Amino acid sequence: MPQDMPPAGGYAPVQYKRNIPARGFRPSIYLIGMHLVMAYGYYKLFYGIREKNELVREKVWARLHLTPLLQAEEDRDQVRRYYADKAREKELLGTETKVYNSDRFIRPTFGYAPANVTK
Repeated sequence: MPQDMPPAGGYAPVQYKRNIPARGFRPSIYLIGMHLVMAYGYYKLFYGIREKNELVREKVWARLHLTPLLQAEEDRDQVRRYYADKAREKELLGTETKVYNSDRFIRPTFGYAPANVTK
């Protein structure tokens, strides 16, 4: 009985691994892409913070420049109210009364309290 021998060139290699094709890019490509996206985000964040600071500075300067105008407006309104109160007082009482013992102008203070205050 002749013995079976291998073929002349040997047997073909046995394929025991699965042949699955690689899907997607290499990991280095994903890493580079992630860094590019992050760099763009930091760029936008940097300029967004700068823009916000500029808007805050603009708002502060606008308030600084509008304060005298608003103060003058309030002063004119208080003078108008003062003379209207004096005229109403003269109309009701027939004479002008003094509240304070000096001739110096004292700025009126208004204190508003809620109508339904319970003690």
